[in-house]
Amino acid sequence: MFDKTSAVRADIRYVRNSGVALAYQLVGDGETDLAYVPDFVSNLVFGWGSARWRDFYEQLARSFRLILFDKRGTGLSDPGGQFAALETRMEDLHAVLGAAGSSRTVLLASHEGCSLAALYAATYPERTRALILFHPFAYRPEGQSEHWRLRLAELRERWGTQELADEMLRDTVPSLSADPVEREWFANWLRVGASPAAAYALHRAWIETDLREVLPAVRVPTLVLYRAAGNAELHARDVTALIPSARSLRVSGRDYQLMFLSPEIPEEVVRFVAGAAGPEVPDSVLATVLFTDIVGSTERAAELGDRAWRELLERHHALVRRELTRFHGEERDTAGDGFFATFDGPARAIRCAQALIGAVRDLGLELRAGVHTGECELHDGKVAGLAVSIGARVAAFAGPSEVLVSQTVKDLVAGTGLHLEDCGERELKGVPGSWRIYRAASTETAVPPSLA
Repeated sequence: MFDKTSAVRADIRYVRNSGVALAYQLVGDGETDLAYVPDFVSNLVFGWGSARWRDFYEQLARSFRLILFDKRGTGLSDPGGQFAALETRMEDLHAVLGAAGSSRTVLLASHEGCSLAALYAATYPERTRALILFHPFAYRPEGQSEHWRLRLAELRERWGTQELADEMLRDTVPSLSADPVEREWFANWLRVGASPAAAYALHRAWIETDLREVLPAVRVPTLVLYRAAGNAELHARDVTALIPSARSLRVSGRDYQLMFLSPEIPEEVVRFVAGAAGPEVPDSVLATVLFTDIVGSTERAAELGDRAWRELLERHHALVRRELTRFHGEERDTAGDGFFATFDGPARAIRCAQALIGAVRDLGLELRAGVHTGECELHDGKVAGLAVSIGARVAAFAGPSEVLVSQTVKDLVAGTGLHLEDCGERELKGVPGSWRIYRAASTETAVPPSLA
């Protein structure tokens, strides 16, 4: 039932990221900040109207300063046009935590929200005190992905109907499925949580995201919670094995969704955080690396002569630095006519590379570029490690005006609108195994994230 008298227990606040307004709340005054990353859909007002959600929030707020928010496209937050990619939603979380004044945060995430929380923890370990994941999964096997893709169109057509809500409740929360009051509440929870288009986009991104290369880069204390529900334990153990030093814990219940149905979870979160101590200065982070260089530079230099070539390089460098600033990239090294830069997310790196290719054509130059996402080591402000080598090797395969990316990048850009063409497997010099490479389809105009 929806309790109007308890609809809002904290004021609704908004912060903007790239022009999109994100709704959030601050509850409690604990010394430690905890942000709850919701499962698929949420609605800050409707959540407080549920006795179960209200009790869950209040239990957490007794021990923490609780930060609640609606992801873009859900609840009270703006949709933001095309549904955001995982890295954009990570930036939304960064904006919310910044607005809340939270510099080091415990992240508690459920189901689909685990992907966002894990990516944030790997990218910003210095800002993440601990990570608690309820029913995460590393990847969806191809057979299961096909099953879900077949259901996506049906989901968009039937979203919001009582019939679909009943089916979902029977599949994921069978303990509540026979109660007509719970059935009505669950259907309304889905309706106020997301539109049909947003629900479709969320599920599609969830199906297509693969975190197997991201999870080993999580270096903060991590607890994985699961119930005896379907394949939940199998997925939990996969995730636990991939995250260094993570541990798993089975909690009560046999339902797949709705974290509040395990009443001991807030207490387990408090206990885990009390014993968690992450590194103050991380020695590794998850980052996207971009390598570019000029095609045929030696021949062009010989044709122009030293002075003219040097002047052309200066103009090239100015253009590259302009685009890096526009797409929030960080220049790491420059060697001759090549650039090495890092980004917080792969979609921005790809779009930056595409913009660079278009920009330098006016100088009569062609670039090649390579993009990879992986765990990078930090040494005295320098970025190093195998991920950097892979990025450089991927770039070496690129032809004139081509942007090539690794399989890891492809697995993280679901929902971005980027089209990646399979170029097959390649062996990368000095890198074990074979790697599947993809070509980013050319675009007339690359748009920075603030305009996407």
